[in-house]
Amino acid sequence: MGREVSSTTYTEGDRTRYRAKVAQCLDALEVMLSRQHFAEDVPTTGLEIELALVDEDGSPARTNAEVLGRIADPAYQSELGRYTIELNVEPRTLAGRGLADLEEDVRATLNRARERALEVDTDIVMTGILPTLGPEHAEREWISDNDRYFALDRAIRAARHEEITLEIAGPEPLHQSFSSIAVESVCTSTQLHLQVRPELFARYWNSAQLLAGPQLVLGANSPLLFGNKLWAETRPVVFLQATDTRAPELRNQGVRPIVTFGERWITSIFDLFEENVHYYPPLLPETTDVDPFEVLESGGVPTLDELTLHNGTVYRWNRPIYAVSGGRPHLRVENRVLPAGPTVVDTVANSAFFYGAVEALAREERPIWTRMPFSAARDNFEQAARHGMGARLRWPGELEINATDLISSTLLPLARRGLGMLGVDDDVADHYLDVIEQRLRSRQNGASWQVAAVDMYETSGLKRPEAVARMLAGYRANMHANRPVGSWPLPRP
Repeated sequence: MGREVSSTTYTEGDRTRYRAKVAQCLDALEVMLSRQHFAEDVPTTGLEIELALVDEDGSPARTNAEVLGRIADPAYQSELGRYTIELNVEPRTLAGRGLADLEEDVRATLNRARERALEVDTDIVMTGILPTLGPEHAEREWISDNDRYFALDRAIRAARHEEITLEIAGPEPLHQSFSSIAVESVCTSTQLHLQVRPELFARYWNSAQLLAGPQLVLGANSPLLFGNKLWAETRPVVFLQATDTRAPELRNQGVRPIVTFGERWITSIFDLFEENVHYYPPLLPETTDVDPFEVLESGGVPTLDELTLHNGTVYRWNRPIYAVSGGRPHLRVENRVLPAGPTVVDTVANSAFFYGAVEALAREERPIWTRMPFSAARDNFEQAARHGMGARLRWPGELEINATDLISSTLLPLARRGLGMLGVDDDVADHYLDVIEQRLRSRQNGASWQVAAVDMYETSGLKRPEAVARMLAGYRANMHANRPVGSWPLPRP
């Protein structure tokens, strides 16, 4: 949810000053892009994983402060819900055995974190939506003690002037209202970062948009919310509705939500930052005294604090990132599509698929997005979220195709080629893409396994809450054993 803030309330003057500084930062970014001020090192990747905390019975545990105190590692941070934390993995290159090293490192740090968490009777779960959550876990008292979260809660509720309502269609439709954005905390995600050169940013962002639907087909892991069976990947619709600043009248007028897939293919990263400034009002108007042009004229690198803070309150599924590291500015695509889990090996396999496919797509002489309307990519994202492995997607040369066939015949070969371009060892690439192929053969991802397991327990006579609890117990066992989800057996009640 971003960096710390100094206040939870703001004046009209604060907002006026902030708007002016955001516009100034945007102008400074345009100058920097024209002068090629950016790092051009070997592409590096980063990873963030949001984690749920549960008690012995699998119910959400409001213990993130205690768990973080025990872990005592700056790589772990609080998240919006008191039952959630986030792991930030050090950036790295993927060449050679980078992916295998990534899996080993993430498994090792999570094992250490789990040992510390168990000291306060808490376990760690990687899942897109913790299936044992109830509506009572989405109220204000479950928000972490952090000024940024309280400021966002206040700003979003003030903009709406009404309760937050989730209205989600699905096999078991949900309609429920809440008094705070705490309901957004039900979404736990995996975020993939890719550093790219400014002149290539549009190619990589457009490619990432193309891949968003296929990513959800493979990685859907959030089929249950408050006991209801909803979408294969319910996070996108929950995130959209839980953080929506628009009153119904503004929605009817077509005003853009702050959770967005986007409107069009882009030609520059500047397009996205410019859209943010023009279309999205400030939620956290924190202003510094730093003049970015004075920093540039003195030979320094401005951090563009106001622009990056504003960017952090516009929740694109592929978000542009400007950052300064070691005194050098760089640009990243932050891919926010995937849920957390189900396992570390699945997470690394999802990463391999994304990084490989996006690299190959971005390097094509005749890019696919030039032959495909943006609306098709947006529709693919929604269809994949709704139907997961059962989705049908649009692609150039196909009016509609089974998503699993598209991935198997077109996107997996692209991912293999792209991983080769990134210098990944062949045996490493084969190993992680085989994990993806196993899911395609079994037609099983985290979402389909969860629903099938709950169905089996209910068929044996269990009520929904007990069936969900039993399913989660099996999920946790498979997760901690690091078995690829495509191979998980269904329970035998």
